[in-house]
Amino acid sequence: MKMRSEQGQSMVLAVVFLTVLMAMSAFVLDVGAWYRAHRAAQTTADASALAAAQGLTNTTAATSLANSYAGKNGGGLNSITFSSKWMPNDTVAVKVTRTAPGIFARLFGLGSVNVSGHATARAYRVAAVRHVAPIVVHYKHPLLHCTRSASPTCNPEFGLTTTLNLEDLHQPGGGDGSGAFGLINLNKLDDNGNIGAGTLSDWLTNGFDDEMPLGHYHSAPSANFNNSQFLSALDSVIGEEVLFPVYRKLTGPGSNAQYDIIGWIGFIIRSYSANGSNGSLTGEFTRYIAEGLPVENSGGPPDTGVHEIELVN
Repeated sequence: MKMRSEQGQSMVLAVVFLTVLMAMSAFVLDVGAWYRAHRAAQTTADASALAAAQGLTNTTAATSLANSYAGKNGGGLNSITFSSKWMPNDTVAVKVTRTAPGIFARLFGLGSVNVSGHATARAYRVAAVRHVAPIVVHYKHPLLHCTRSASPTCNPEFGLTTTLNLEDLHQPGGGDGSGAFGLINLNKLDDNGNIGAGTLSDWLTNGFDDEMPLGHYHSAPSANFNNSQFLSALDSVIGEEVLFPVYRKLTGPGSNAQYDIIGWIGFIIRSYSANGSNGSLTGEFTRYIAEGLPVENSGGPPDTGVHEIELVN
């Protein structure tokens, strides 16, 4: 009996298996590419949400920051929404959508897919912060727009040049000028107002190395401002963002004088002047991203733009 040749059938099966293998390989490669594109979109969404949160609770500033960051990192930001949890507009949600082409799958008509990333970030008031500088600002400063009450609210203006003038806060009733600043002992447990220029200088350069809660603190002699160590520390932070405590009132004379600290404010020192017992700082107030103890309720200090930010989704 003559055997029929199976060579043609083998060739057909080989072509079918090769086609299937190529399709599977294309699918695996493209799925990997789509996954990487999704992760990139998610990374941009996370970072854009955190960038936006730096501008909260100002939705205009937050929107600008989110768009700027996303634009520099692949784009695709197509929605920004705001909501309120503990403060008005303290939460921002962003969505990033991008088209991820299928390189091999296109041969089989699978084309491109849309990938997206979603992220939500929130800004919190803080009950205590780290890295505070030993310079206090009175809450009556006109750019802080604080109400005159035992529990004030504030609405600061940021980025406007202002000059703070050193006052002798050891005099009874001193330090109530709207543009006044003074020096402070940041160690709440220390009842010695004369903390020393060396310690004040280190706190200005590096920030206080512990969390600073609200409450009463002793003032430090204003003469330390013109100490050579402190002036050297000022030189080291020119152009840098520092964190100043905000006080409502000063009570007691001399080394017993104490500040009532009600919050904090970011400040960039652009220049300073030191002349005998006088001195001044010129710069602008800033929103400040703090490291500290977040307030997860509607309480806390007045909102002066000092926030801890976190991704919440």
